[in-house]
Amino acid sequence: MKYSILLFIALVSGNIMMSQDCNSILIGEIVDFHDNSPLSGATITITGTSMNLISSTDGKFTFKGLCDGVIELEVSHPDCKSQFKTVEIKGDTYQKIRLEHHLEELDEVKVTGIADNITKSAQEERLSLEDVEKFSGASLGDALKTMTGVSSLNTGANIVKPVIQGLNGSRILILNNNVRMQDMEWGEEHAPNVDINANQNISIIKGAAALEYGGDAIGGVIIMNPLAVIRADSLYGKTQMNLFSNGRGGNLTSTLIKSYESGLYIKGQGSYKRLGDLEAPDYLLSNTGIQEKGIAFTIGNRDFVQGWEAYYSLFDSDIGILRASHIGNVDDLIEAINSQEPSIINDFSYDIIRPNQEVTHHLGKLNYYRRFEGLGKWSVQYDFQQNRRFEYDVRIGDGANKASIDLRLTTHTVSTDIKLDANEGLDLKIGLLGRYQSNFANPETGVRRLIPDYDKYDFGIFSIAEYEINPQITVDAGLRYDFTRINAKKFYRTSRWEERGYDVDFDNLVIEDLGTQLLTNPIFDYHNVSATGGLKYNFSSNDLVRLNYSFSQRAPNPSELFSDGLHHSAARIELGDLRIKSESASKISLSIERTADTWGYTIAPFFNSIADFIILEPSGVEFTIRGAFPVWSYRQTDAQLLGIDASLYNNWTSTIRTDHKFSWVRGTDRITDIPLINIPAANIRNSISFKKPSWKNLNISLESQYVFEQKRFPPNILVFSPQQQQEVELNINTPPQAYHLLALDAATSFSIKTKNDFSLGLRVTNLLNTNYRDYLNRQRYFVDDLGRNISLRLIYNY
Repeated sequence: MKYSILLFIALVSGNIMMSQDCNSILIGEIVDFHDNSPLSGATITITGTSMNLISSTDGKFTFKGLCDGVIELEVSHPDCKSQFKTVEIKGDTYQKIRLEHHLEELDEVKVTGIADNITKSAQEERLSLEDVEKFSGASLGDALKTMTGVSSLNTGANIVKPVIQGLNGSRILILNNNVRMQDMEWGEEHAPNVDINANQNISIIKGAAALEYGGDAIGGVIIMNPLAVIRADSLYGKTQMNLFSNGRGGNLTSTLIKSYESGLYIKGQGSYKRLGDLEAPDYLLSNTGIQEKGIAFTIGNRDFVQGWEAYYSLFDSDIGILRASHIGNVDDLIEAINSQEPSIINDFSYDIIRPNQEVTHHLGKLNYYRRFEGLGKWSVQYDFQQNRRFEYDVRIGDGANKASIDLRLTTHTVSTDIKLDANEGLDLKIGLLGRYQSNFANPETGVRRLIPDYDKYDFGIFSIAEYEINPQITVDAGLRYDFTRINAKKFYRTSRWEERGYDVDFDNLVIEDLGTQLLTNPIFDYHNVSATGGLKYNFSSNDLVRLNYSFSQRAPNPSELFSDGLHHSAARIELGDLRIKSESASKISLSIERTADTWGYTIAPFFNSIADFIILEPSGVEFTIRGAFPVWSYRQTDAQLLGIDASLYNNWTSTIRTDHKFSWVRGTDRITDIPLINIPAANIRNSISFKKPSWKNLNISLESQYVFEQKRFPPNILVFSPQQQQEVELNINTPPQAYHLLALDAATSFSIKTKNDFSLGLRVTNLLNTNYRDYLNRQRYFVDDLGRNISLRLIYNY
């Protein structure tokens, strides 16, 4: 009886359901999450059925004849991430569906295509992943030199500082995974403490057009970001090994990533590099080995609405300084400049002895972002850095193992910004930044401290906007204000204090008189304003022009203000000036570009006028208990830089391509009308490549670089030679002759588990083993540059 009743109820319920009228209507609307604009061409499917529609031009769709109840919709669009939406039908129903239309916010991997420029109107260039892999065992500066307008200021082959259109040091901002590097970049022999293998998406902006990163980037901004993580349930990675003949060593780097469809990802990366003494064509360069270690760990979760990321990296380097470059006095320098060979040549060794540098850099960050419907995206970030630098001199006695310079720089930064992109064609970004930095100079070195203890405070606020007038014309503009306070505690010798006239101008800074020494407390405030404006105009799908004007100000760094003593790794006395004030640069740049499948070019002239330009130059000689050393002094002047970058490529056939790049810059001290020091010579790069994908992706290229002799340089100085007991001319500024180098590169790929997952490459630099010296290498006084280097690279993607 019980089962009969249940059967009856089931039959009645079924008849009622079958007799239900399915006359409900679902009216829907597909809109962009950002600005609520309608999305046409979206496909809407009721899952489990064959019912599907395409949204109209106003983003709307209508399903008729639906039964009341719960249905599931699958909504897809060519430019969006597909979405599943559950809808309850109760009679006629309305449903608005918001799609994540701006796919770039999802950090999806795009194998083909060219990424948009960070700014629309500035001169900007990007390194290809192929080029980054070629320089995996080299430095960031070596890789960037392949770009037009970029050269390097070297201390040997292992300390390489980028130079952008004639400017370097504190005028170049390096952004490492969205963190501005704070690693004592003021030193000419202080290389960037970054691992090129940790962040392989590298681009460069020439000039201060990217105000959101800092208003003081008078020279430019180098942006290093990790490659995008795939949003899928996957485990993948890459291992690369490079072997080098010159230095008889190599490097190994490996990356492993675990990602999930939900947006969660975990990433680990590590690198190790070891080289022994390097070689010039005719002799060994003693004590030029290097050992580098780097690790990076990332965990995060990203989806369209919100996301977070935690990141930590450690970079540790031990760099040998050419033994023959460690001069004892002015007579040693005179003899070294006039000699054709170094004064010290030892047998090959992997040992790194004095003089050398040991640098450790810790970097950590936490960031979070959230997107608000119809408004935009808000981001906040905290980052921490600690840079520890030891510079070792050749010393004897009890202090032989002590560092001559021992500095610890600690930096905390909090930043936030909001990007308002709800209005079609207009993007507006507003941001704030606060930073505290502390430098500790260890007094236990037994050597007078070159840089004092100081606390530095920074506050910045900026606003940038980009407006698309029509598909052909886009304009952008920005405004930024930065406040900087430097609070230092520094001892001055009373004689030096009076010699420089500080007793008259800065008598209020003295807090304690110790007789032969004065303890001072300089506190300086700097208020800087920067602005930029530009235009991009597309003549056609292949041709465009960019025009940009920027005004930027840079506060002096602690080295320019406080340097006072012997810089041992540079073997010179450096003197700062408390009177130095902020630089002000006005730059106009133009870029005419054509990009097409067959051929293309870029012509990019620029003019940069810098008021109160801070320059470090040789000014004389000073006698110490260790001997006589050249004195390099900071001063200010008005400078002018005029130049042009140009490039041209031509795809002659489907397999043969040529590339040509030319850079020239002219720097002048407008007050004295003499050339500026350390301005790169004009250079031209040419290459011809053969690429045949059907032949195991074979790619062979022959590269040529011609560097002209720098004809414009400041005059040499007269110094007193204790040995000769008379004044002699020290050819410290005279450039070397022009030179021409050839390089050969070949690469191919094979399939082991997946398509083309294993790559093999061979690269030969200085192919003809040419003897040469580069004007921007500080060791050109003592030795020739590197001879031939044969490198083998093995890359496995898994």
